[in-house]
Amino acid sequence: MKISQTITMIKTLVPRRFPVLTLLSILILASGCKGGIAIPGNTEYELPADTVRVLDNPLNGWVMYLNRNWDETFWEKQGYDRMPADSGRLTVKVSDYASVAYLRTSWAAMEPEEGKYFWKDPDSRLYRLLASVRDRGMKIAFRVVVDGRDQGANTPDYVFDAGAGYYLQDPGRPDRKTPYPQDPVFRKYYEKFIEALAAEFNDPDVTAFVDGYGLGKWGEGHNVVYEPGNAVSDSTSYYKENTMRWITGLYSRTFTKIPLVINYHRHIGAPVSEGRQVDPDSERLLQIAIDNGYCLRADSFGMNNQDWGYNDWERSFVKKWAYRLPVIMEGGWIVGQHSWWNDPAGYKTPRDVRIGEFTTSQEEKVNMMDFRAGTETTSWFNDAFDYVQKFISEGGYRLYPSVVTAPAEMKNGKKYRIGHRWTNLGWGYFPDNIKQWNYSHKVAFALLGKDGKCVAEFIDRDTDPSKWIKGKDTEYVSVVRPDNIPAGQYDLAVAIVDTSEEGNPPAIELSLDESVITSDGWAKIAEVTVK
Repeated sequence: MKISQTITMIKTLVPRRFPVLTLLSILILASGCKGGIAIPGNTEYELPADTVRVLDNPLNGWVMYLNRNWDETFWEKQGYDRMPADSGRLTVKVSDYASVAYLRTSWAAMEPEEGKYFWKDPDSRLYRLLASVRDRGMKIAFRVVVDGRDQGANTPDYVFDAGAGYYLQDPGRPDRKTPYPQDPVFRKYYEKFIEALAAEFNDPDVTAFVDGYGLGKWGEGHNVVYEPGNAVSDSTSYYKENTMRWITGLYSRTFTKIPLVINYHRHIGAPVSEGRQVDPDSERLLQIAIDNGYCLRADSFGMNNQDWGYNDWERSFVKKWAYRLPVIMEGGWIVGQHSWWNDPAGYKTPRDVRIGEFTTSQEEKVNMMDFRAGTETTSWFNDAFDYVQKFISEGGYRLYPSVVTAPAEMKNGKKYRIGHRWTNLGWGYFPDNIKQWNYSHKVAFALLGKDGKCVAEFIDRDTDPSKWIKGKDTEYVSVVRPDNIPAGQYDLAVAIVDTSEEGNPPAIELSLDESVITSDGWAKIAEVTVK
């Protein structure tokens, strides 16, 4: 067959909605060979990827930080609704790039008095702050901090008034109490609070993830105080394990629908923060959290000092969990406050810091990166906007059906095979294997009427999106059988649906051109005649 004849034939097979295929793609299609999904009698469709659009998918993409002292006016005051990007040559909204807003705040701010929860008080600052987030179509995430040494009274006074034991680092600041996490009075009231928090926020339509440990300085999980004077004794190892089992068990029991994360740190749960030496309990303690359904995050990306930064141990630990647990990063340096120029990486400019964070994120295959509050967000957009876009295109997960082979006609009551190849363009993975999701997301095909509504849905429960890794395309052949479908023309469409939700709705934005995506989230492939 002549090339001109081949091109003419392919044009009749590929829907006009897709851009012109490259000559190489045309020749591959013409060969009729697509590995294990080439099905006699079917038409093959090569679907071009969208590599630049921001995809609003769970545990994926950019996270925007909220300062614990902000109110709902910060969007304008901090310039978040009008952020100069790339040295001012472009003006954007931060909320167009981040789909999650992360709040690290105190228990005392969330419950200043016993039973007085901020989410029940529309006049409270936190209520108004989070309402402004939801108004922009974003989900929230949070960490509850209780340690009072560096940030003030993070645990409500009523807990200490009830008799909870505490450590006071500076007698000159009597309000800065840090509760002992093994104290039974502290645990009693903390459990009550977390149960109430989960009753309100255990909703995946509202909450993206929960940073479910929150002990130690800044809630980062290191320098945790168990005994007077922040001492280390023969009981310390027991306190660490007992506390880890208690607190991760509490969050796992209450936040059943929300991904949970913990900071992987060589001194996790230990009464120290710094030092190259790894605490011998760290890996065992993190395994307890993982067994309770936790994912991983680290709060020091871009910090390369071996004594207090992102150490070789963290790098080695996280690699063991590649494509088994998703990773969320937080940049360690705050360029407006820290002496980042002393980093062993030799950073010369704030842009170098951003690139350093990005490079480590790429190495660790993270699913989510962070815009820290205030100056750090400004730095990302002014100093490294190209890397903001680069992470959108290359980081996290970007899933799409690169090839589908399907029949052009179907008859009611007859079985047909549809072949499909799935590609992940991102360096991360879709963590459908985590405890809270439990492999609930599956590939489904649908016949859509002229109004775009689903007339028939066919779910392939043997598909597993958590296995789709960059550079290793995955192929399936699904069997569909239309029944009692009125004769006529339909659009064959595909989606990744959530089988844990009523009606199995499309749940994951695919990396395809928006023009083929319906308002319900189905991706149209081709017209099919049903007889």
